[in-house]
Amino acid sequence: MTSPYDAARQMASAAARVRGENRAMTPALLALTDPQRQPDPLALARNLPAGSALIFRHFGAPDRVALARETVRLARARGVRVLVSGDAVLARDCDADGVHWPERMLARAHHERACGNTGLFTGSAHSPLALSRAQASGLDAVLISTVFSSASSSAGHPMGPLSLAAWAKRSRIPVYALGGVNLRTVRRLAGFGISGVAVVGAIRSAGPTQT
Repeated sequence: MTSPYDAARQMASAAARVRGENRAMTPALLALTDPQRQPDPLALARNLPAGSALIFRHFGAPDRVALARETVRLARARGVRVLVSGDAVLARDCDADGVHWPERMLARAHHERACGNTGLFTGSAHSPLALSRAQASGLDAVLISTVFSSASSSAGHPMGPLSLAAWAKRSRIPVYALGGVNLRTVRRLAGFGISGVAVVGAIRSAGPTQT
């Protein structure tokens, strides 16, 4: 089985190929933590290659503050940026690079920008309306899902690469593919005008069933 480090390196290379000539300022590879499918942020921070980004999503963990701080410390030493999901206060406290905003919190992103938060902002969108809201919220990039079939309990019906390309074409900010992206499916995303990919479980192993 491919090691997590090798899987991360291969995914980063694949994400760069997906980006192509797109010159977005955000990393080509975004890796999200998850209490079930990617439960160890520290291991993820150690395995991600320089130039990628980690989205810290450990909601409700009793040691969340200490864990976030250590994740940022390890990631920064490797040249990896860290975004804290849905919590600008924690992001400031652990000196993260910015915030990832779930779709339900896009209004909060807009408020943070209006208050002068200049950190890196990404957000999620699951509909064309949400994409419009994301563009108006001061985000630097938006994660569109669900692109492929995913093991996530919150995943919707997969849209496929062609629909994703249509979304990217009408977006004014960089678009990332999320949902079912792994070392097999990522090959189907090149040439569609997106700026990179976001993954959850794909870096645990290179197996094609991991999402």
